[in-house]
Amino acid sequence: MSFDIDVEGRRGDFELVVAFQAGAGLTALFGPSGAGKTSVLDMIAGVLKPTRGRIAVDGHVLFDSTAGINLKPEQRRVGYIFQDARLFPHISVRDNLLYGYKRLPDAVRYAVPDHIIALLGIGALLERRPGSLSGGEQQRVAIGRAILVSPRLLLMDEPLASLDDSRKQEIMPYIERLRDDVKIPILYVTHARAEVERLAAVVIGIEKGRVSKAGDAA
Repeated sequence: MSFDIDVEGRRGDFELVVAFQAGAGLTALFGPSGAGKTSVLDMIAGVLKPTRGRIAVDGHVLFDSTAGINLKPEQRRVGYIFQDARLFPHISVRDNLLYGYKRLPDAVRYAVPDHIIALLGIGALLERRPGSLSGGEQQRVAIGRAILVSPRLLLMDEPLASLDDSRKQEIMPYIERLRDDVKIPILYVTHARAEVERLAAVVIGIEKGRVSKAGDAA
């Protein structure tokens, strides 16, 4: 699996010019707040339209300004995990997990619910409502829901930022399991060096809307 982005775009007065490639595994987009990291994810997800460029995942073109291609977000098969879990509060954990999965054609499914539930250690939570879960439990459910739509690419926008240190330590092993088990590119936004050092194989430095460096995390 491979991911390629070469785009220019704007968000208000902020200009982005970003180009890099990523393979299967976890690539960290690392830089200070306001550097443009989330805007990069939003362009990939189809929330923010680039002014120029191309975005492709494993040969599938999501956006190409020259060819006039701009797939709708729901057509891109991109999973997106935010700082807050954004679970549906009125339905069970099980129904949250399976919400997108049930709507997928069989032909594109690769994630198996029982396997992902075991991988993330959320089997005991299935009949509960999101409001009864800890922040770390909610994020694990959100990760499971995103993977169960069998995305070509997973975007994680500072998924640990809203958690205290003990909850961060609780959830990091599950992100490591996911990284090692699901063979798709994962783009992980953070400004925390400890997360980069523990989770990432490759680091893309982002500063002032530009790629400042790219290379192995080690």
